[in-house]
Amino acid sequence: MSTPKPGMAGATRTCPHCKTTILESSSICPACKHYLRFDSPRAAPGAAPAASTTALQVEGMIRHPSEGGAWEYSVLLTVRDDEGKEIARHVVGVGAMLAGEERTFNLSVEVTPTSDMRRPVRSPNKRGVRH
Repeated sequence: MSTPKPGMAGATRTCPHCKTTILESSSICPACKHYLRFDSPRAAPGAAPAASTTALQVEGMIRHPSEGGAWEYSVLLTVRDDEGKEIARHVVGVGAMLAGEERTFNLSVEVTPTSDMRRPVRSPNKRGVRH
């Protein structure tokens, strides 16, 4: 899939605070929570900005038994398109748990409606996989 041009749905930029790649339309960085602007570029003048909806939310907890050696873990996030092709793959975090410790993991996907009806062009030569 090709990279959307600025102003198109899905266009990205870099957060000036944490350097994470974020949506160009973001008013608040989802990674560091810093405000980027106080208006919404997709809203018409005087109109209320489009509300985000949580389309997917999964939470789970793992607990190390009270005996045994440490467990190491890697949190991996993979995104696939409608054809099953991998378009993003990232190790989100790594760590270790000692006996009796627990970790809770939460994944949420927020979607925001736009008025952009253009469909990004798929490139047959590029898979777009990032490591």
